Amino acid sequence: MYPSVKNVFVGEDFVLFLDFDNGEQGKLDMKPFLDFGVFQRLKDHNAFKRVRVAFDTIEWDSGVDLDPEFVYAKCQGQKNAQHAIRGDANNLRSS
Repeated sequence: MYPSVKNVFVGEDFVLFLDFDNGEQGKLDMKPFLDFGVFQRLKDHNAFKRVRVAFDTIEWDSGVDLDPEFVYAKCQGQKNAQHAIRGDANNLRSS
């Protein structure tokens, strides 16, 4: 079972910040998806800002929504990438 989205906040440059019901937080960069299919509707920043929590995931007024497992996995990927970068930086300092 995956955690449910509890809150979503719009950041700059088509980035979303999310709170999950397990206490975790995540960052979801939507830029890589905005050139494909229904996601093109979100290229207008005013449309993008109209995101909301719906059930256990997020959706937009335009009818676009995301699979909750996708949202959580992408946020985990961002977190893992940040940890890896910090780890590499720590390894460089200790060398």
